[in-house]
Amino acid sequence: MKKVNLAEKLSMFSSHWDPHVVANYNGNDVMVVKFTGEFPFHKHDTTDDFFLILEGEVTLDGEDGDAVTLGPGELCVVPQGMVHRPRATSEAKVLLIEPTGEPNSGDSDRPASAKPSI
Repeated sequence: MKKVNLAEKLSMFSSHWDPHVVANYNGNDVMVVKFTGEFPFHKHDTTDDFFLILEGEVTLDGEDGDAVTLGPGELCVVPQGMVHRPRATSEAKVLLIEPTGEPNSGDSDRPASAKPSI
């Protein structure tokens, strides 16, 4: 067993849209990331996308015009295959869970993040 302090891990980097793995759970990466601005619309064909807001506010836009805005302590699971984009008008801190090896960029033209472990 190993305790992970999320605030401490988030203080170790300043980049945005750059998830860092803080733990592994049943073949999944548990990651922290900072958002600001917009990520491109994308989808994940074979996995859901999990977002838990730790600080700030994040809006998840659906391609169909639907949007959900989340604040601290709120989470949303975007179903596999649903086109979406996260955006934040000011810096937000987020916990993500994805299968190990799943590119954070989905099917967008944006290169996937390296997802270093910290």
